[in-house]
Amino acid sequence: MFTNVIVKKPGKSYVTGLTTSDLGTPDYDRLLTQHAAYVQALEKCGVAVTELEASEEFPDSTFVEDAAVLTSDFAVVTNPGADSRNGEIVEIEAVLKKFYRKFYFIQSPGTLDGGDVLQAEDHFYIGISDRTNEEGARQLKEILESEGYEAEIIPLEKFFHLKTGIAYVGDNKLVVAGEFTDHPAFSTYDKIVIEDQDEYSANCIHVNDYVIIPEGYPETKRKLNEAGRQTIELDMSEVQKQDGGLSCLSLRF
Repeated sequence: MFTNVIVKKPGKSYVTGLTTSDLGTPDYDRLLTQHAAYVQALEKCGVAVTELEASEEFPDSTFVEDAAVLTSDFAVVTNPGADSRNGEIVEIEAVLKKFYRKFYFIQSPGTLDGGDVLQAEDHFYIGISDRTNEEGARQLKEILESEGYEAEIIPLEKFFHLKTGIAYVGDNKLVVAGEFTDHPAFSTYDKIVIEDQDEYSANCIHVNDYVIIPEGYPETKRKLNEAGRQTIELDMSEVQKQDGGLSCLSLRF
């Protein structure tokens, strides 16, 4: 069960942030409406939401997930793989000190984005991507294993981040898409397979009694409902334009 969530308001500079999506320039006003709905959905899930003010100097900082990896007992402050995002970790560390006493840090030349880290109970999966390198993944694996967790490194073939195409929704169930559908690392899970045309919806988040999913993917909703999961659907159009998904927008702990 999660009790706390950290989110961050998007600044006006968000529209100039990093992206590979080629989906057009985000509509800032619509983005604010979508972000407010995201916060409301989290509150419906029964968590206390800490909302940080926008930082115009960091266009991508509303994607707070990339700046830390959190467990129930300790926090790992990352070293984001995009140079323009390195400064984001200063604020996140300061905020997390209100909740945690035990900290670890990913050190250069290691890079790590939180979007490349999936927790499934006591097992962590760490993706190697354009933003997370082998050294960063190795450092996190070593930290997690020193704390009694299991950790496995997964080189990515196509996905931007690990959690672009996979989500853990409890009870040994994984939502998987694309390269993870038949990946041997996930063979022991009950898999909810997302078809290629619905791939974006594989980035969903399980928060207590609900799974929050992007709006417009009825097959994903049906499969999750059949698996016994209550769903909340949110319009994510302006987030998707900047390579973002549901998990990117919050730190859940």
